[in-house]
Amino acid sequence: MTGLTKPKAFFDYLRANDMLGPVLTADEVEGLNVITAAAGLAGWPASWTAYALATAYHETAHTMQPVKEIGGPDYFRRRYDISGQRPDIARTLGNTQIGDGAKYAGRGYVQVTGRANYDRARRELGQPLVDRPDLAMNDAIAAAIMVKGMAEGWFTGRSLKSYLTTTTAGTRAQFVEARRIINGQDRAGDIADYALAFQKALQAGGWA
Repeated sequence: MTGLTKPKAFFDYLRANDMLGPVLTADEVEGLNVITAAAGLAGWPASWTAYALATAYHETAHTMQPVKEIGGPDYFRRRYDISGQRPDIARTLGNTQIGDGAKYAGRGYVQVTGRANYDRARRELGQPLVDRPDLAMNDAIAAAIMVKGMAEGWFTGRSLKSYLTTTTAGTRAQFVEARRIINGQDRAGDIADYALAFQKALQAGGWA
């Protein structure tokens, strides 16, 4: 296990940072705590944990709380359902039954999408996510999905170990490339800058 040895210094750094400061909301603190707890339980180094925090910060519009993909039932049917406009995509996601598109829309810190991905998370975490997909909106479950998914390459087939070491601090260039774990190079530079800030906060907090 790893974790913060000086949590006050971690939060003080973030309060002084333009990203989240000068006041941290209760939701932001909760999100930071559950993500660092999940990363610590997995024994992650500071660079990996910083990239997870940066990803969550970006994907949740800076709220640090799990979110559901924007859209209504018809939108999800068109995009992800076997009866929609992209049946090949639906089948790739494991959405083989009418209604799966809306039922298994994206949720979480890194939005898990599709019946097959909810089923993988169910098997890995021992949570009934196929029957109760809204469980992916629980912050602790969402954090566990993100941590295991980023470590094992669930989202794009690429994992953190492809881009970041476990022994040295991450560089901006490495963090830019690490975006390929989630979504190609979309906003890669911005997220790399967030990761550098979170890495400094973790270092201030004595992450070890």
